[in-house]
Amino acid sequence: MSARLAGWVFAGPAVLVIALFFGLPVLAALALSLTDFDLYALADLRNLRFVAFDNYLSVLSTPLFWRALGNTLYFVLVGVPLSIAVSLLAALLLNSRRARFRGFFRTALFAPVVTTVVAVAVIWRYLLHTRYGLINHALGALGLEPVDWLGDPNLAMPAIIVFAVWKNFGYNMVILLAALQSIPEDLYEAARIDGASALQQLRHITLPLLMPALSLVGIITVAGYFQLFAEPYVMTQGGPMQSTVSVMYLMYEEGFKWWRLGQASAVAFLLFVLMALVTFVLMQLARRSQP
Repeated sequence: MSARLAGWVFAGPAVLVIALFFGLPVLAALALSLTDFDLYALADLRNLRFVAFDNYLSVLSTPLFWRALGNTLYFVLVGVPLSIAVSLLAALLLNSRRARFRGFFRTALFAPVVTTVVAVAVIWRYLLHTRYGLINHALGALGLEPVDWLGDPNLAMPAIIVFAVWKNFGYNMVILLAALQSIPEDLYEAARIDGASALQQLRHITLPLLMPALSLVGIITVAGYFQLFAEPYVMTQGGPMQSTVSVMYLMYEEGFKWWRLGQASAVAFLLFVLMALVTFVLMQLARRSQP
């Protein structure tokens, strides 16, 4: 048996499962986006009509879609760099020889990743409550006025970003920590002998050798942050004044609140195209950054 055939034999079951439970639903959703499938068609398929790209044109002409896209891009452009920076800082601290109780802190910092996002979002919603929240209680103890974190259109999305970074940075931290531990210690010893400072070692040794891991973390984080849904759904319900409506949240409302499943599928594929383009650009940049 050739190596190529053996590879397909072992990968075949996984490929088949992906095709059945991912490929076929994606194709079905694409076909759905070209129809006016709604509550009436759900009751009787004879009401179903083929409308070609009318759903896409309708979505693109809706101001709420562009508001949701702007909110999603804001979440990605601010949240992704912040999440990667916090992950890198945590990984550097845990990789330090001077750090004590490293095993405990690794577990504690990774714990939010494995918790249910809905459960911790509910907790954070109460922490940020204007009157009863612990954060505003601490501000009151300092003599400051309470802040309406989730009721102010200018603060609601930043509050969600902070929550998302806290919730997700531990996953990237583990990846970066593993990459840090794979860097040979001899490089740092040679740099110290040559008189390099800690900042110079970080700039000329750590960051260049971390570029593959940073590229991977960046692509994964961007893909995840584009799919913003649970946080605004639980914490703000898209408000206030639609300041936290995301593309995924809009897709949910179109499909399961108004039962316009054809338009919801169109929103999903527009988001898919955007994510594919951004991922392609990031992969090209990652390849160019490789030595």
